[in-house]
Amino acid sequence: MTTSMPATTAKRLTARGAKTRAKIVAAAADLMYVQGVGRTTLDEVVAASGVSKSQLYHHFAGKDMLVRAVIELTGERVMQRERDALGRVSTMAGLKRWRDALVQNNALRHGAYGCALGSLASDVADHDDVARLALASLFGQWEALLVSALQRLKDNGTLPDDASAEQLATGLMGAVQGGYLLAQTAHDVAPMGTSITMALDHIENLSRKA
Repeated sequence: MTTSMPATTAKRLTARGAKTRAKIVAAAADLMYVQGVGRTTLDEVVAASGVSKSQLYHHFAGKDMLVRAVIELTGERVMQRERDALGRVSTMAGLKRWRDALVQNNALRHGAYGCALGSLASDVADHDDVARLALASLFGQWEALLVSALQRLKDNGTLPDDASAEQLATGLMGAVQGGYLLAQTAHDVAPMGTSITMALDHIENLSRKA
């Protein structure tokens, strides 16, 4: 279930209008991921998207509205990736493959820029409650996918009955987000791999008690 932010999508759009809006949001998402929200100007978004400033303002009253649309798009991208990666995981080997894919994907940028959702959260969560709540919902959806995967490990006897899938998922999410941050500052994904591996090692140790 995705979080709706009506302020960014209230207008009924023609096919052409929807295409223009999508170009603006995609360009803004790419710029904000690399440069950060604060350092990305609307003039840069206009130039990168190839639209006019009047077209941008037709779709977005201001930067806050555009940022909220970027969060929506980024959330869709991240959640689709995580649904594909975690949707059928039911073994420790599956969780390790998920870890490897996350780390390898981040290695393509040498750890730069961090998690797409985490970067947005650090930029806007303290200044825009609508954006903060949307991001909180997206992180909740991501964590719910981990809960479901861990619950499948409980259901098939890999994890003991008294293991809390919810608590383990929260710890694993913390390791992922902390790992992204460490990799970003080091421009090296090794700390990210270590962070997630330690969380998975804890889960694997619990599986030996099952």
